[in-house]
Formats: sequence, structure tokens, C-alpha cells
Amino acid sequence: MGGTKMEAAERRLLGAHMSISGGFLTAVRQSVAAEATALQIFTKSQLRWDAPPISVTAAREFREAAATAGIRFISVHDSYLINLASGSEELWKKSVASLTLEVRRAELLGCACVVLHPGSPKEDGAAAGIARVAKGLCEVLAATPDSPVGLALENTAGQGATLGVSFAELAAIIKAADGDRRIGVCLDTCHAFASGYELRSPMAVRMMAEEFDREIGLKRLWLLHLNDSRKDVGSRVDRHEQIGKGCIGEEGFRCVLNDPAFRGIPGILETPKEESDATMRDDRENLAILRRLETL
Repeated sequence: MGGTKMEAAERRLLGAHMSISGGFLTAVRQSVAAEATALQIFTKSQLRWDAPPISVTAAREFREAAATAGIRFISVHDSYLINLASGSEELWKKSVASLTLEVRRAELLGCACVVLHPGSPKEDGAAAGIARVAKGLCEVLAATPDSPVGLALENTAGQGATLGVSFAELAAIIKAADGDRRIGVCLDTCHAFASGYELRSPMAVRMMAEEFDREIGLKRLWLLHLNDSRKDVGSRVDRHEQIGKGCIGEEGFRCVLNDPAFRGIPGILETPKEESDATMRDDRENLAILRRLETL
């Protein structure tokens, strides 16, 4: 997973999670309308285990269209059904198999990484969950040894018993998975804020960045999910909002985008939008705000 950081003189790659309804080219068309240079997709229905095969032709057309559109970073988000922390052997095995398939599908589509939530061990506790997630990641990596696709653990807002509420938990998972170089992190601003990380001052963002570097290492930060939050800091509630219209606000994103630790890291929106709007106005406006807030 190299090459996700850009040269200092270049603009950060920015995009949004786009629909694949009607085919993978839909996501490219929406990205063009939103004036995006990065993209995130599901490779199949996020609420189903089964996945129709991706034809060689469809994969080639997607890769070529994305390159022509100037999309230089693409990530996949895994299915919401996957839970590597589960104490159910059946669910855990299905999760490992599904994530392995996601890696292969991402590879076929030319994507850099698969973003996944660590999952929930429920009443079994964090230690047991961390061990299961690490074991699952190791199995997926062992099953795809020749793949360039990375696995990006996403931090969480802290709802229920979900893992990943702190950088220390993410670090523990990575360590238990032998620190494999194909494991990285996706940092979600809404989740970080909701879990208790203050983002509305340069000093607060600097402290968060230093904690991330100390616990995980900045070289493992592969992408940002740039989402405002409908709820205040420490709420432990995951509710995304348009950039500047939530509790993080424009000043918070100015602090994040301009902190040296986060310079050049690709950014993906997962903010509310009107899916039927072919002009992708919401995404286009949010991306324009982010570009305005970032100074080179």
C-alpha cells in the first residue's frame, strides 16, 4: 500500500462513496459529475452475502473509465454483514470468506484497499474480539498472498460493543496480526469526533495525530473518511452530516486538512446526498468546501 500520499505541491485526492447501481461505470459517471479525483464503492450489495461474478470486460471498462476520468485512488468498503470479531463460528467463517472475496474483487477492479469495520464481539469483551479479528485478517492475507490490495481498519464511533473506538484498539489488532504491511487504517472524522477526539482546534488535531502516530504509526494511515457529525464530541453516536453543517464545522475540517500528519492522504465523503441527482450537487459542494479549506 504505497503511493497514497501525494507530493506536497499537489492537490489532495478527494472523492465520495458512489453507487454501482446499474454497473460499476455508474460510480465513475457520478465521480465525474462531482468533480472527484478519488472514489469508494461497494463491489456488491452491502446487505447480501452472495456476490455476482465480475466479468473481465466489466472490470477492464471500469479501470479504463476511472483512469480516463482522472480518478487516482479507489477504495472498496466491505459488506456490513462481515463481523470478524463475532463469537459465532459460522458467522466468523462466513466473514473471513466474504472478506477474502472482497479482496479479490477489489484487485480485479484496480482498487487500493478494502475498508472494514473491526466488528463487535458483543458480550465476549474486547480482548476476545481483538484476537478473532486478527486471526481473521491473517487468514484473509494468507489466502491472497499475491494481492496488492490492503485491508484498512476503520475507527468507530463507539456504539455498543464495537471495536476500534480508540487507536489503541486498532493498534492491538494490527499487532496481533503480526503487523502485516498489508494492514492499514481508514480514519473517519465523524467516528473519531463521536468517540471523543476533539477536532475543532489545531492543537486538538495535533494531539490526535500524535496519538495515532504513537499507537499505530502514520505510515499505516491510508485514507480519510471526511464526514461531519450531527452529534457533539463524545456522543458515541454515528450520524454523518454535510461538511460544515454538523458539530465539527468548517473550522474542524480546516484543522484536519491542514495538519502536517494528514497532508496528502486521500479523502472520501460519506455524507448524506440525493442519490437520484445526476449532477451530484451535494458531493460536488462538499468537495468544493474541502478544497477551499485546505491550503497548499
